[in-house]
Amino acid sequence: MYRFVLAFLIVLTGSPRAETSNPDLPDLDAFLEGVRANLQSDRILLSQYTYNRKQTKIHLDKKGNPKRREVNKFEIFPSLDDNYTYIRQTVKDGKPVDPKKIEKQDREHDKKLRKRAEELETEGLDERTKRRRKEEEEKRKEDLVIDELFRLYEFALIGRESIEGYSAILLEFNPRPDFKPSSREAKVLAKLAGKAWFCEEDYQLIKSEVEFIDNVSFGKGLLARLHKGTKASILRRRINDEVWLPARSHVTGSARVLLLKKIRINTIDEYSDYRKFAVDASIDYLADTQ
Repeated sequence: MYRFVLAFLIVLTGSPRAETSNPDLPDLDAFLEGVRANLQSDRILLSQYTYNRKQTKIHLDKKGNPKRREVNKFEIFPSLDDNYTYIRQTVKDGKPVDPKKIEKQDREHDKKLRKRAEELETEGLDERTKRRRKEEEEKRKEDLVIDELFRLYEFALIGRESIEGYSAILLEFNPRPDFKPSSREAKVLAKLAGKAWFCEEDYQLIKSEVEFIDNVSFGKGLLARLHKGTKASILRRRINDEVWLPARSHVTGSARVLLLKKIRINTIDEYSDYRKFAVDASIDYLADTQ
């Protein structure tokens, strides 16, 4: 869900002109130019930080009433290559994970990283070079998304609000009915509508609320299908006075998995303890037993 909102941000910065009738608000074209000038992928930023994630799943009955709360906690050691992102679970369904199981997972991941280091050495690459190439590829993909999606939404500049102590500009967005998406990202975003709040000081996305206005299928509907009416919200906070990163996300709605089981979704993710690390340094998670 977070990547979809990021893609929305990219779309917004390249979207056609929209009108506002409020003279106290900034000029829309100038404001969007500021957003685009300060645009940076959270995917790239997050890969420079370790962080903790607390996930709360509220299990619902057939009528949508809460019946059980499940809490899981994770330590995230990220990589731009998803194959090497380490999600280290420390709490499962409210209970601490056995330290021996964590140590086993640590050793397995360490073995995986050592193998990658050997492969890079054989290829004549180091971690810094590998990362730079990956960042360049991520940026190239973002530019391709902009090329297709800049006409996706119709926008309305609504007003100014205080969010997290910052003056924020509120925009509403709805997909254009005549837009024919071709990329995977655009096909999903074409079924989203909602609101977004941008910091007036530095043009960064602070908060977003979206709703699926149509069903969305994954794996041609064979793997899963998110149902119309599913809602998601994301809140971001400024970290170390230098970057904005996720603080909280909330998804509610329903889905069908493997064409068989219908599930109701009410999941809250909370992000904390961001710790920046050098991209060419190792992460000593084996010694970190938070």
